Amino acid sequence: MAWPNPSYYLASKAKRPNLYYLATSVILCSIFYIAGIWQHTRGGVANLAESECTQLQNISGVAPKSHTLDFDTHHSAIDLSIAPASPARVNHFPACPTYLSEYTPCEDAQRSLKFDRVMLVYRERHCPEPNEVLKCRVPAPNGYTTPFRWPESRDSVWFANVPHKELTVEKAVQNWVRFEGKRFRFPGGGTMFPRGADAYIDEIGKLINLKDGSIRTAIDTGCGVASWGAYLLSRNILTVSFAPRDTHEAQVQFALERGVPALIGVMASIRLPYPSRAFDMAHCSRCLIPWGQYDGLYLIEIDRILRPGGYWILSGPPVNWKKHWKGWNRTAEDLNNEQSGIEAVAKSLCWKKLVEKDDLAVWQKPTNHAHCQINRKVYKKPPFCQGKDPDQAWYTELENCLTPLPEVGHVKDIAGGMLTKWPERLTSVPPRIMRGSVKGITAKIFREDTDKWKKRVTYYKGFDGNLAVPGRFRNILDMNAYLGGFAAALINDPLWVMNMVPVEAEINTLGIIYERGLIGTYQNWCEAMSTYPRTYDFIHGDSVFTLYKDRCEMENILLEMDRILRPGGTVILRDDVDMVVKIQSIIERLNWNSKIVDHEEGPHHTEKIVWAVKQYWTAPAAATDQPGSKTSSYRKN
Repeated sequence: MAWPNPSYYLASKAKRPNLYYLATSVILCSIFYIAGIWQHTRGGVANLAESECTQLQNISGVAPKSHTLDFDTHHSAIDLSIAPASPARVNHFPACPTYLSEYTPCEDAQRSLKFDRVMLVYRERHCPEPNEVLKCRVPAPNGYTTPFRWPESRDSVWFANVPHKELTVEKAVQNWVRFEGKRFRFPGGGTMFPRGADAYIDEIGKLINLKDGSIRTAIDTGCGVASWGAYLLSRNILTVSFAPRDTHEAQVQFALERGVPALIGVMASIRLPYPSRAFDMAHCSRCLIPWGQYDGLYLIEIDRILRPGGYWILSGPPVNWKKHWKGWNRTAEDLNNEQSGIEAVAKSLCWKKLVEKDDLAVWQKPTNHAHCQINRKVYKKPPFCQGKDPDQAWYTELENCLTPLPEVGHVKDIAGGMLTKWPERLTSVPPRIMRGSVKGITAKIFREDTDKWKKRVTYYKGFDGNLAVPGRFRNILDMNAYLGGFAAALINDPLWVMNMVPVEAEINTLGIIYERGLIGTYQNWCEAMSTYPRTYDFIHGDSVFTLYKDRCEMENILLEMDRILRPGGTVILRDDVDMVVKIQSIIERLNWNSKIVDHEEGPHHTEKIVWAVKQYWTAPAAATDQPGSKTSSYRKN
């Protein structure tokens, strides 16, 4: 008997198992299908599959034939909001220990001891290295209370917010501040104006015109609790007050709690962080600055920041020394030498002494340097500076040279151009722009920017009701001010804006901001700001994080914002959408409440807005942590 073909045999054997497998698969699929239907009816895991299928349908690029194609956007800023993660998954920044409640990173007392005391170098900015930056949230002291609203805040500050009574003892006779119950009272007195700042300013007003709008910006050197600047506000004069963080504890902190513009600062070895020709008036009331020493270096710096025709006002030693020298516990010879030194420096700067009456002396800077260039033959020192940017003022060393004013065509012309009087000055095209001295900024750009920010601020007030309430916010910070348009749009509200121009910005616009009659300073946001914690009620930033991308850590900038923002304070940041999402992810770690809002032109715009509010929290009542204490809650991430 012959055997069948082997290949036919193998093929027939293979088909039978395949039929068995197929039948088995059909039976199993039927069972699973029935089980799946049963689970779906009971709300089981089939719901997740249904949800996933629905999501896939939503992102499908194929539209059902029975529907009309819809080209309208269905994704807005709200779709970008990051869903709140469970507390266990969010790595929140811890609270710093309570003893750091007044921490100022770049004016830290311990760090300052490493630096030279000559010319007060140790009082200057000395910031921590990147690896020394604290990764914690600075707490408000226990009992911290929302500050009084302006104008009541000018005269009252809660003790719990600035728990320092030293000045009530040291300056009791001079009427700086009094402690009454749970609050400090500020009668408006000062070392040289015990009758009050109002009466003192009235006396100045008899010597120079403070009412016609020609004087708008002022600087107070060694300001105390800034009563001079506080009372100038009612005269539409905006003052930057500064003082060092020294033995007179909390001077600048008191000023800011009162709702008065102020910064921690000192005249030492570097330029003040302001552009040339910024201030209409400079003031020193017994500020203890050695004006006649170091070849007049500090008066030379005042000359740099004074506008042409600006005023320098001095009260206290050595003015009127013949009357006061015994009370000042100094010899007549010493005071006479000091006065002579100041007079000599002022003349070498081509200043004119307008008047000395009672305890006040006033000098005026020339409107141009036409005559000053001629008299260099008489006054060899200081020489004119050569080739140095007069507006460069970030860690820039002081030099014994006179900052030259812009050239003029006639001896009666005002160097750099004439400023319009306030309030027209705010919206008039600044002279720096008219003369083309700021590259890339034209009159058209300026006007368009002014109009743009009016619309943007109106939009902000639409979604942030607090910004629309007059008096709700007082101290405002703009982290990247450009031309000052944001501040200009808020000019009718009872607040002030500190306009920051980052030193990394492509164009230095701070001089334009001052020519508008606004105030500000330079800043590198990779470092801490020269201010106390809880300084500002509201912080605004336009494209700040794009500017600092790859320069420093985003979280360090946001931690610094958290430090200087009051509990319950508001933040509005605008940036590219991808950057905004990153910002909000870090904001979660700060325990702020936040929301992403569309651009004012609508959801199609690639720029978005983060609107956030810092939660109201303080140090616990029983906190006793000290440096090195076991109860300290601080840790580095």
